[in-house]
Amino acid sequence: MSFDPILLIGGAGIVGRQTAELLRSAHPGVPLLIAGRNLEKASEAAASLGHAEGVKIDFADDDLGLAGRPISAMAIFFTDVTTAALRFAQRRGVPYLSISPALHEVGPDIAAYMQRPTAAPVVLGTEWLVGATTIPTLEFAKSFKRVDALRLGAVLGERDETGPAGFDDLERQTQTVPAIQARRHGRWIWRQGDDLQAELQTLDGTTLPAMALSPHDVVALATETGAPNAEFNLAIRTAANHAHGESMSTEILIDLAGIDHADQPLATRHAVTHADGQMPLTGLGVALVLERLTGLDGRPATSPGLYFPYQLLDAKHYLERFKQIGGQLVTRDTE
Repeated sequence: MSFDPILLIGGAGIVGRQTAELLRSAHPGVPLLIAGRNLEKASEAAASLGHAEGVKIDFADDDLGLAGRPISAMAIFFTDVTTAALRFAQRRGVPYLSISPALHEVGPDIAAYMQRPTAAPVVLGTEWLVGATTIPTLEFAKSFKRVDALRLGAVLGERDETGPAGFDDLERQTQTVPAIQARRHGRWIWRQGDDLQAELQTLDGTTLPAMALSPHDVVALATETGAPNAEFNLAIRTAANHAHGESMSTEILIDLAGIDHADQPLATRHAVTHADGQMPLTGLGVALVLERLTGLDGRPATSPGLYFPYQLLDAKHYLERFKQIGGQLVTRDTE
C-alpha cells in the first residue's frame, strides 16, 4: 500500500532527527519529508535516513513551499508564530502536531481550530516530553480513589541535547513570563514573584533550585484527575551537582497525594527517567502520536478534533515502547 510522506518541520534538529529515526525503524516503507529553513541541513538529515527527502519550508507561502505535494500528516518541532503550518494542515485536511507553544501561547492555535473544527485532527503536543509525564501519571493515579494534590517536577541536564529552537522555547517560557498557571484549593491561580521559585530533590538525593513552568500537563492532568492542587517545576542540573558527573540524564518527578480505594490516606512518589536525556522520550512521543494520527499503528486514522497526546496514545503500548528505548519508571521513597 502506498503512503504519502509524513512532513517533519524541523526534522533536521535534535528531536526531529530522533523522531524520524524512530519512524524509519518502525515503518521502513513510509516516506518522510524533512523540512527546515536550511535546505542543505534538511537534505543531509534526509540522506542519512533513507527513503526521505529534504525540503525548504516557507511560512510566507500558503503551501509552505511544497508546491502541492501530498502529505499524510505533519509535526512541527518549534513554535510557529504565524500559525501558517496549522492553517496549511487544515486546508489539506491532514493531521497536525505541534510540541512547542506553551500554555499561554496556544490562543492562535485554538482560534484556528475553532474556525475549522472538522478540517483535521489538531494535537496540542506541549506536554512535558510528549506523553512521558501524562501517561505514567495517569497510570499511577489509578491507585487513588481521589487525588488531592499533584506535584510534577522535571530535571534537565545542562548538556541535554535540545537544539537552538528548543533552547529558545525554554528561555521564552521561563524568563519572559511574569506569572505561571497552577491550581490550588480548586482554583486556577497565577504563580508570581517568590512563588515562582521552588526546589526539587533528584533521584540521587541532590536538592536543586527550580522554577515554575506550566506545560499542558498541568491543565490536562488537573482536569483529568480532578486534583484541586496541581503544579509543575523545572530544574537544570549542572555537571557539578550531579552525583555521577554526568548531565545528560533527564528525570520527571511525580508526587501524588489523596485517598486510596479503601478510603485511606495515600501518597506516592515516582520518577520517569532516561539516561540519554529528554531527546529519546520526546522523539518517541512524537513518533507514536504520528503513528496514531495516520493509522500506522493498525487502527483507523484519528478523526478531526482537538487533542492532547495522552488522549490519543494507548498507555500499555506507550509504556512498552518507552521501555524498549531505555526509559525507566522508578518508585521513590515517600518518607
